[in-house]
Formats: sequence, C-alpha cells, structure tokens
Amino acid sequence: MNNLLTLWDNLNKPLYWFYEQQLLREIKHNTKLPHHIGIIMDGNRRFAKAIGLDSKMGHDYGAGKAREVLDWCLELGIKHVTIWGFSSENTSRNPEEVAHLFSIFAREAKALLTDTRIHTNHVRVKVIGNIEDFPEDTKEALRNMEKATETYQGLLLNLALGYGGREEIVAAVRKFLHTHANTHEVHELIDQVTPDAIGKYLYTAGIPDPDFVIRTSGEIRLSGFLLWQTAYSEFYFCDAYWPSFRKVDFLRALRNFQERERRFGK
Repeated sequence: MNNLLTLWDNLNKPLYWFYEQQLLREIKHNTKLPHHIGIIMDGNRRFAKAIGLDSKMGHDYGAGKAREVLDWCLELGIKHVTIWGFSSENTSRNPEEVAHLFSIFAREAKALLTDTRIHTNHVRVKVIGNIEDFPEDTKEALRNMEKATETYQGLLLNLALGYGGREEIVAAVRKFLHTHANTHEVHELIDQVTPDAIGKYLYTAGIPDPDFVIRTSGEIRLSGFLLWQTAYSEFYFCDAYWPSFRKVDFLRALRNFQERERRFGK
C-alpha cells in the first residue's frame, strides 16, 4: 500500500508543481492575504489507519506536515499563525499515545532551537494553553524554545498545546478579577467586564484575531478552537487528513479566502 502511494505521488508531482505555480501567481497578484491563520490539524490517526500504520506514526507524519506549512506561510509573508496540536481533552486518550505526543512536542521544540528557518526569518514561537501537567522534559523543551525566540519580530507561531477555548475564556476572566480585585469593589468590577477588558487577558492578547481558520479531515466544527477570537473569522474545511494536506490544498484555501467579502456582522 505504501509503495503504491509513493508511486502515485511521484507520478503526480509534475502536475501538482504546475498547479502550485498557477495558484501562487493568482494569490500573489491578489495581495489580499490573511493577517492571522488558525489551523486545526485534524486527521493524524485516521490517516495512519487508512494506510495501515500505527496511530503514533500518524502523529509523526503530522509533525512533519506542520513544518511544511510553516514554510508555506513564510513564503507568503503571513504574519501570525496559530496551530492546534493538542487539546485539553486529548489527555483522556490512550496513555501510550499521549506519551508519544509529549515526546513529539519535546523533540520538535528542541529541533526548532537549531532550525535555520526560525532564526533567519526571526520566527517567534509561543505556546498557548495550559501545559502545567505535561512531563517536565517536555515543558522544559517548550520553554527553552519560547525563550530562544522571544525577541524575534517576524512571523509569530502560536502552538496551541493543552488548549481549550472555554478554559481560555475562564482563565482570562480569572486573571481580570485577580488583577483588579484589590483595587475595586465587586459592583465596580461588574461594570468593567467588557469584551475589550477580557480580551487583554486571552492567550492571544496583543495580536489580531484570526481572519481565516482552516480545519482538515472533513470535520465541520471548531471543537473549541479560539472560541472568543474567531467570532468574525472565515472558515475553510478541507477533506484531506492533516498529513495528506498538500501545498495545493493550502493555496486553494487561500484563494477561497481572497474570493470572500468579509462583513464583520454588517
């Protein structure tokens, strides 16, 4: 099965390359690109099952695809990218699978420390979510990665790990209350609870909300991804499993975004 897939890919590479170039020309000519792309990387396990591999291998392929997509975003000059790699609910999965995911996060974080793309393009990498229950070596690797890139002003890459949209909103409200509780009465705090006030305490505070969200695998839902920030985002649902997500799929998604008229509720 794997040999047949490889043969099929090799036969189609020239066609895909020409199609990519055509799409690139169209997209660059338009110049209307998202300022912030959110990506729900879904389908790793189903991809692995479809080609007869262990589900853990699907996550390995998925990590490689994330590196590819970073290249595509750098090529097009996208300023902010948020990718969802591990939800707060994913901890309930098979312990062996979860442990493998943690090892991938540590491995990828260590690799980014010496990745020339990161330093040449001044990519800042930030973890958003609650990673307190992650293994110590994984937390250390992720924090070292953040520290090594914290002064960079190029593309901002948010890695949503241990992330849940509801949990983020609750955490933001709690931070708001803790910050102001000693200087305001309860009735005064109530009057100060506004979208702008709470927004300052979100994980993504200070950067534009996503104007475009892509989800792979054919599932048509957000599953809690950036619930607050995606109020006026445009959404694109792609049937390809995440490891099978090609550059032509990414470019077609961007072309679709460029064809839309954003109304912001008006």
